[in-house]
Amino acid sequence: MTAYALADKEISDTLILGGFPLLRTTSSDLSKQLGQVLDTNEQHLLFFANTNFIVKCQPLQKSMSAVNTLIVNDGIGVDIGTWLIHRKKFPENLNGTDFIPQYLNSVRDKARVFLFGAKPGIAQRAAETLRKVHGVNVVGTCDGYEQAKSSNQLISDMNAANANVILVAMGNPAQEKWILEHHHQLNASVFIGVGALLDFLAGDKPRAPRIVQKLRLEWFYRLCLEPSRLMRRYTFDIAIFLALCLSTAKVRKTDSPLN
Repeated sequence: MTAYALADKEISDTLILGGFPLLRTTSSDLSKQLGQVLDTNEQHLLFFANTNFIVKCQPLQKSMSAVNTLIVNDGIGVDIGTWLIHRKKFPENLNGTDFIPQYLNSVRDKARVFLFGAKPGIAQRAAETLRKVHGVNVVGTCDGYEQAKSSNQLISDMNAANANVILVAMGNPAQEKWILEHHHQLNASVFIGVGALLDFLAGDKPRAPRIVQKLRLEWFYRLCLEPSRLMRRYTFDIAIFLALCLSTAKVRKTDSPLN
């Protein structure tokens, strides 16, 4: 499978959105791909591109293009943007909250997972859920506050735990930036930016009811729960997202050799 590449021509298994190549794949195929990575010495970075990612991670495009980075679609906003630009759809919606437990369950016989991020106590409770409910081997945890102040100590702890899968929960773009800056110091093979996943696993934040998830309205449910924190993301930042998508599409069309 092709990793991140800002090439002059569009890679056949990706759709470019806001300057990022989003992989067209399924949860089953992505799980198999990342499972195979654990059998090699290569490192792969996985990021979930929702509208917030497209807006906040613009400065990180060059860094992402230099390593094996997989970016997948997450959310109805990205689906709308992709349809407007490409008139194409993704095989399925790939959000980290649903995909990551599925992936970890598929590789639980060989995954050694380290959880990093969120408020104090959250990672530990999330680890217990992964162990008890999914049978995942969680080899270490670290919150994103006091425990994270010493990057050198954290990296040493991750390597000492022999972790081969590292989940980073710091929000966009902090989690992506941390992974890009530190993955080369670590022995792990798979690095994933997981957003609010640890909060959900720990029971600190509720998931939307199943019917709301099926209607693709989980974003609205979260907005109702945290309006002060998320209002800008789902209003002003949406306008920025659409502008980025349209401007990128215009540049690619102008640069096309067919023009």
